[in-house]
Amino acid sequence: MSNVEPDPSIIGNIAKPPFVRLPDPLRLFADRAARFRALATGHPLEAYLRLLAGISQVQSDIQQGLPEPEMPDAATMARAGEHKFPPLDRSTFNADKAFEEVFDRLLASATLLEMPREARSALERVQATDREARSMMQHNVLADAIPFEALAEHVFVAAALQVHFVRLASKLDEKSLTDLGHGICPCCGGAPSSTMIVGWTGADGTRFCSCSLCGTFWNYIRVQCTLCGSNKKMQYQEVEGYEGQIKAEICEDCRGYVKMLYQQKNRDLDPIADDVATLGLDILVQELGFRRGGVNPFLIGY
Repeated sequence: MSNVEPDPSIIGNIAKPPFVRLPDPLRLFADRAARFRALATGHPLEAYLRLLAGISQVQSDIQQGLPEPEMPDAATMARAGEHKFPPLDRSTFNADKAFEEVFDRLLASATLLEMPREARSALERVQATDREARSMMQHNVLADAIPFEALAEHVFVAAALQVHFVRLASKLDEKSLTDLGHGICPCCGGAPSSTMIVGWTGADGTRFCSCSLCGTFWNYIRVQCTLCGSNKKMQYQEVEGYEGQIKAEICEDCRGYVKMLYQQKNRDLDPIADDVATLGLDILVQELGFRRGGVNPFLIGY
């Protein structure tokens, strides 16, 4: 483990980053599919990464002609700002026609993908479920409470929910969003999949959390635990072969960790795809006695 790195926010002459960066639904999933494909070649998880590349491409392709999702009304937005809760509150989710169309399209398109027999069986089980069972699975994903015996089925449910919430988040007003606390997405209330030291113009070198559900990036202090806010006992761990591109930020106060991706060292890094591809880092850090704090629907069970 290395010593704590200096926070660039204390250095003069740096740009002030925006609080949030909302997702672009069409670009996000297409870029993620490309990243999964690039990571897959020769990787120990090649078959799984290629499946996720296919699912990400489906997430991109099914958006053409979708009905508009039902956005929160003005009163809900006002209450969210006043009482500091997420406007796309995942705990109160109810499927609308737009989500039902997303779900149906994703399941239909996914049947065309090459996948292991176990994954196809899981897809078929989801397709065979009734509306009540689907609703239960959706709430399992949104509550981060997926039963171990049904992990594979929930991957497809999570993929549909991602598309829906990314579309919702993209339509929000950035100025209406407020800080909800450590590790809480200001749009949907979810946990980050990972964090990123970005290379964006106007925000170069600053840190953003990336929501695993709605794809929103929100600014966060660079040397501070994403999970508990401590900055006293922070250390970093990495595995060979990544040349400092991806590290685990480890907090000895809460015994948790979240990955940090350094976009300045690799512009192609994706907070979901590269998180999956660095599963070896999770295993290493968990063997040291730390729990994973990032939430990634494609790393369910780790």
